[in-house]
Amino acid sequence: MVAKPGRPEAEARARAAELEARHGGLAPMAVVEKAARALFAGEIAAVSSFGADSAVLLHMLAAVDPAVPVLFLDTGKHFSETLAYRDLLADDLGLADLRVITPRDDLLAARDPDGTLHRRDTDACCDIRKVEPMARAVAPFAAWLTGRKRFQASSRAGLPVFEAVGTRIRINPLASWTTHDLAAYMRANGLRENPLTAYGYLSIGCFPCTQPVKPGEDARSGRWAGSAKTECGIHLPGMSAADPRIRG
Repeated sequence: MVAKPGRPEAEARARAAELEARHGGLAPMAVVEKAARALFAGEIAAVSSFGADSAVLLHMLAAVDPAVPVLFLDTGKHFSETLAYRDLLADDLGLADLRVITPRDDLLAARDPDGTLHRRDTDACCDIRKVEPMARAVAPFAAWLTGRKRFQASSRAGLPVFEAVGTRIRINPLASWTTHDLAAYMRANGLRENPLTAYGYLSIGCFPCTQPVKPGEDARSGRWAGSAKTECGIHLPGMSAADPRIRG
């Protein structure tokens, strides 16, 4: 029997809903352990920006299985502090499989030859420096872990722990955690911080499009400040349509 178009995606959505109902209420460490050792053993990775609180999820993952691949999108526009922090934290935690994914040279040459596309079209810049590389990065896996939280922005207020992206499952173990939870975990485990947090950078992306957060603003208000843009695209449902490798 030939599968109906869209059926794999529908099956992934049904599985995500089932996983959310069964495991969505677990503590973050339990979610990471369940996902890495049982649900998706050998088929899972973690995606990390090595940003303001990335150490929390990575510490949990290292405690469960430091050999799980950790995917880092090197856009070519990161703060030098983030790149240095990435290497230091990976060494601290003993992460055994850090994979650095970069944009395609042909796309950069065709669409951003002088590196200034972010000034004219931030969506197009994110597409070639983040969305397309993300599609390649997660293509070999059935699921991936992220460090997204509901408090970070109004667009994430309804964030589930398990969700479908195309035919794959995206897992957000820290979805329900607050800034207090994260800070307490960092202190309790003596985790290294991204040095940019000391200067008010509470959500850290590429340097041309990231600013410190003002008092009272949400954690992601410093990203693409002054525009309506709130997401780079790698965490949006539409990413499944952006590249066929995500669809399966």
